[in-house]
Amino acid sequence: MDNFELYNPTKLIFGENRISDLSKYLDRNHKLMLTFGMGSVKQNGIYNKITSILNDYNYIEFWGIEPNPKYETLLKAIEIARENEVDFLLAIGGGSVIDGTKFISASINFKGDTWNILSKSAKINTVIPFGTVLTLPATGSEMNSAAVISRIETKEKMVFLSEKCFPKFSILDISVINSLPKNQIANGIIDSFIHTTEQYMTYNTDAKIQDSFAEGILKTLICDGQKVYKDNNNKDACKNYMFSATMALNGLISSGVPTDWSIHTIGHELTALHNIDHAVTLAIILPSLYKIMLNEKLGKLVQYAENVWGIKNGTDKEKALLAIDKTEEFFQSLGVSTKLDDYIDDKNKTINEIINRFKNRKWTNIGENGIINISKIKEILLNC
Repeated sequence: MDNFELYNPTKLIFGENRISDLSKYLDRNHKLMLTFGMGSVKQNGIYNKITSILNDYNYIEFWGIEPNPKYETLLKAIEIARENEVDFLLAIGGGSVIDGTKFISASINFKGDTWNILSKSAKINTVIPFGTVLTLPATGSEMNSAAVISRIETKEKMVFLSEKCFPKFSILDISVINSLPKNQIANGIIDSFIHTTEQYMTYNTDAKIQDSFAEGILKTLICDGQKVYKDNNNKDACKNYMFSATMALNGLISSGVPTDWSIHTIGHELTALHNIDHAVTLAIILPSLYKIMLNEKLGKLVQYAENVWGIKNGTDKEKALLAIDKTEEFFQSLGVSTKLDDYIDDKNKTINEIINRFKNRKWTNIGENGIINISKIKEILLNC
């Protein structure tokens, strides 16, 4: 295990009927901006529940933060927040709304071109504090300091992170899962699953605690994730799924270990170019990437096969390949196709465009220790 620093100041408010406790964590003296997605919270009753709690608070609302939040949309929110002297933000939504709110938080007092926060990792000096009410377990954004933002003009999807961008609090109320459609539940399970493997499926550093936590998250998502997919009124399964999604990306399992993120790096381009759901792009890339990088990741793949899938027989290579197949079958059991041809018409054109983007950005060696070069990236995409 390598040296590490672990910092996470977010207060979690978790369980049943926790939205009703919202007022405990908000100051009535704040000028609030509530940020929302495309309107589902009005249909499922969450909006009415929250606004009834906030009926004597001073707040404005901003609607329309898209899945894969758009930079252009967020600029409008930033301007409105500045004009109204907003001093606290409340994100009510899934990972995209929370990611967008992080960018708004970082940008309100930022001097200069806010795109530099994303494109040049510009230093963020001050932020507007924010809290969250999570409506879709998936990204872990409710307990981390990272965000992914897309730009329509350039068809780019960029990541930024800052220790100043942790939520002050996040409310995780399992009742929100009851109203989610199956495809969103499937996306949330897959997203959480691959967040975990990106921090686990590298090489062994004898980090027993981190590995055990990661394996526990993966096994829980396989078991209870499928239960939630079949019955989103199963309270115990919903609790385990929701907490797994948060624990998958709050800094714990990445502490002191090498991480990969190549699946996300490639998958982001498929979303940017074709607007394929983020989790679906990950499900497309993972099986191919692990097969192409089998020798480099063999030790961890065998550990994964044995400890997560219970595969005990066969050679190391046979165990690893069977575990990859079982993972792909798991994604498919959630109604997600793992074949790129099912989502785009001209695969070769897309692959060439992604390769050119990576070359132009000098992203020529990705993954742990830069082990995935341009030729490997092309091979991975060709074999999806």
